[in-house]
Amino acid sequence: MSAKRKENAAIVGVGVAACAVCCAGPILGVLAAIGLGTAAGFALFGALAIVIGAVLIAFVVVRRRRRVTACATTELPESVSVELSEMR
Repeated sequence: MSAKRKENAAIVGVGVAACAVCCAGPILGVLAAIGLGTAAGFALFGALAIVIGAVLIAFVVVRRRRRVTACATTELPESVSVELSEMR
């Protein structure tokens, strides 16, 4: 290999190393942001599902309690006399 080729290879090697060092931080930052975004989305949708489930359970419980108290009677039913008559 000639000296000129070795010099060109060294310059290219230094350029590749500089590019790797310079771009590694932003690339890792983007990958970390994607990972954090995924984790935040997972937590958000999980918490949202728990809240919706709790609201539905509370709705069912409240509705059943209202139905039981609305249908509960304290008086005994009275008998009603019915008179049979002819209809024309």
